Amino acid sequence: MRAAGLRERIKRVFVGMLVLVVGTAFLTFSIDLGLFRLRVMANRDPYGSVIVRRTYAVLQKNGKTQFIFDPPVPESCVNALFPHSSRQPCWYLRRHPEQRTKI
Repeated sequence: MRAAGLRERIKRVFVGMLVLVVGTAFLTFSIDLGLFRLRVMANRDPYGSVIVRRTYAVLQKNGKTQFIFDPPVPESCVNALFPHSSRQPCWYLRRHPEQRTKI
């Protein structure tokens, strides 16, 4: 009988923590989106630009990998915490300026 009560209590705590984490994530994204839209409407620097270097790793039939390097190009990004308008956040691109694509 005590084990069933303990299971119920653990289940309620787990569900409560899950609801708290999902709710916090939703609230954070909503606030970030709202602030981003305000910046766009007020024209207050919503977008930025970061120099990105792309590298393509092409696996050949003989098992070797050929690397193709594109010249560095500026990529448009958003000054926000999360991605918006199909663009990545500037803080992420500044930390990952070299992007590799496996083909």
